[in-house]
Amino acid sequence: MTDISCKAVSVVIPAHDEATAIAPLIAEIDQALTGQDYEIVVIDDGSTDETTNILRDLAGRHPRLRWHRHPQARGQSTAIRSGVRLARAPVIVTLDGDGQNPPDQIPRLLARLRAGGPRLGLVQGQRAARQDNLGKRLASRFANWLRGSLLRDGVRDSGCGLKAFRRSAYLELPFFDHIHRFMPAMMLREGWDIATVDVTHRPRNGGRSKYSNLKRGLVGIPDLMGAAWLIRRSGRNPGTPDPMAAAMAHCPHPAMGPVTDQESP
Repeated sequence: MTDISCKAVSVVIPAHDEATAIAPLIAEIDQALTGQDYEIVVIDDGSTDETTNILRDLAGRHPRLRWHRHPQARGQSTAIRSGVRLARAPVIVTLDGDGQNPPDQIPRLLARLRAGGPRLGLVQGQRAARQDNLGKRLASRFANWLRGSLLRDGVRDSGCGLKAFRRSAYLELPFFDHIHRFMPAMMLREGWDIATVDVTHRPRNGGRSKYSNLKRGLVGIPDLMGAAWLIRRSGRNPGTPDPMAAAMAHCPHPAMGPVTDQESP
C-alpha cells in the first residue's frame, strides 16, 4: 500500500535556459527538505545556454539529483510529464526552474497533502504577492478569472508552479500541452479532491520569461476551451467522487531505488 505520509518525495523541475538559477535552486531545495527522503529530478528542456553543463557537473557531486535532457524544447507540461514518469516517490512536488517559487514553501504543501484524506490528489500553491511586472499580473488575473468562470475549480491561481500531488493521480490525467495550468480542474474531473495553500513568490533570478502576455493569451484560449470540453465529456460533474480514486490512492508503488545522475525517459 502506498503511504503518502512517509517522507519519500520527488521534486520535479522543468528547466529551459536557467543557467543562472538552477544551482542555487537545488541548494535551497536541499535545505528545505533536510531530514526527508527525497530526490530532485530536473528535466532540461532543450536548453541552449549552460544549463546542461551545470546539471552534468552538479549530478556528479549531488547524490539526490537525477536529470534528463530533451534534445529540443518541448514545453513545460511535457517536461513535467517526463519528470513525473522518471520519479520514484509516490508524492511529487513541482516548482519552476527560474527560482521564483521559493523552495521553503515545499514543506507547507507536503503537510497539507499528508493531512488530507485518501481522495486528496493535489495541493495547489497560490501566489499571495506576485513579484512580476504590472502587465503580467493583470494578464494573469484576467486569465485566472476567465478560467475560473469556465472550469469552476475554485482556484484563483492555477498557473503557480508550486504543486504537491500524488503521482498515481497525475498519471490518470489526460495529457495535453499546457495541462500544468489546468491541473486542479483535471484532478476534479478524475474525481480527486484538491486543496490550496497560499505561498510566497519572488523576482526571477536571471534569465527571461518564456512567454509574453500575447503569447500566453494566444496559447491559453484554445487550451481553456479544450479543458472545458474534456470536463463536459467526462460523464460526471467536477468534484463528483470517483470510486476508483480512493482505491488508486492505495495502489502499490515501487520503492525509491538507487539515485543515478541521468536516465532516459
